[in-house]
Amino acid sequence: MRSGVARAKRLAFQRPHLKNAVPMKIIDRYIGKEILVTTLFAVAVLSLVLVLGNVFKQLLDLLVNQDAPLALILSFIGFILPFSLSFTIPWGFLTAVLLVFGKLSAENELIALKSNGVSIPRICFPLAALTVVACLLCLWINVSVAPAAQAKMKNAIFEIATSNPLSMFGSDQVIDEFPGKKIYVERKEGTNLYNILVYVLGDHDEPTRVVQAQRAVLKTDLENQQVLMELVGAQFEQRDQESPRDLTRIRQGITMREATFPISLQSLYEKNKGRRGVGQMTLEELLKGKDKEKISASRTEVNKRFSLSLASLAFALVGVPLAITAHRKETSIGFLFSLMVAFVFFFFIVIADSLRNNAHAHPELLMWVPNVLFISLGAWMFYRLSRK
Repeated sequence: MRSGVARAKRLAFQRPHLKNAVPMKIIDRYIGKEILVTTLFAVAVLSLVLVLGNVFKQLLDLLVNQDAPLALILSFIGFILPFSLSFTIPWGFLTAVLLVFGKLSAENELIALKSNGVSIPRICFPLAALTVVACLLCLWINVSVAPAAQAKMKNAIFEIATSNPLSMFGSDQVIDEFPGKKIYVERKEGTNLYNILVYVLGDHDEPTRVVQAQRAVLKTDLENQQVLMELVGAQFEQRDQESPRDLTRIRQGITMREATFPISLQSLYEKNKGRRGVGQMTLEELLKGKDKEKISASRTEVNKRFSLSLASLAFALVGVPLAITAHRKETSIGFLFSLMVAFVFFFFIVIADSLRNNAHAHPELLMWVPNVLFISLGAWMFYRLSRK
């Protein structure tokens, strides 16, 4: 930064008629380049952390059971990346603002520029241009790219489940993806399952039938769209339809040395088809939605996408005064400040999103609280800074 400012000052003294033209162009290019490069680096690092975290969260069972192919993992990275960019672009932009302007302030370059008649708002011209670009980019990602990517990610999970349903079974876990059933497996070795409990659920998700088995062998019957569990040492029990929790009404069924228990994949397909969340819908679908149960969630999702798109503006207004006031150029301090500011901002977003089905809490309005708070605070801090 020192070379850019020094070059501008040298040109101003050598060519007085260029004092307000050429030197500021040099400074604009330099500040713009520093913010852009730092933003790209910060976004890359933050995206890597978030993407890897989401990949392991979504595919942990498949990775543990060694059933997840490399192509699936790579496709998941591509699907999750747009969603993570909704958060990492504003966060990375905030980090860049804090680092670049903190360095300018710590090295007294801002004082040198102000002594030559350059105001703080003029110094922030390249930042303003990049802020507009960041907001438009986030708007495009939030409205178009991220919902489409989430829908493809969900379909990818469903395709791996239906093309290789054995991968859905793992050791010491409850499998509840199949509608009307809950299956517990203590241990899995290849296609062999040990100590299995199968609960067949009724209309109110209460167990009406229970199957226990010492061992089972999994087989797929894709032609008939089903998974076959060949049970060994199976015991069946029937519960009362009206009072399934009343253990006194349990009727012990037969015990079979070998039995076949079919699990339909068609019901899994129907469940996946009907469970399309608001996060996977386009903006047009959200605005035209007529489902009364999803009206609040749809409104919240629409406001969330636009609110996150303006996060870069809020961060820019807060970041500049905070960086200059702190007067520190250490990278660690910049990252610490960015972490604190981003945590507070996104905390409001997460809280509002968790209330999306509670219309009485007006979560669609709560989505704008962090923007109103940070933009107002940032504008006041920026005004005071520019008056000094």
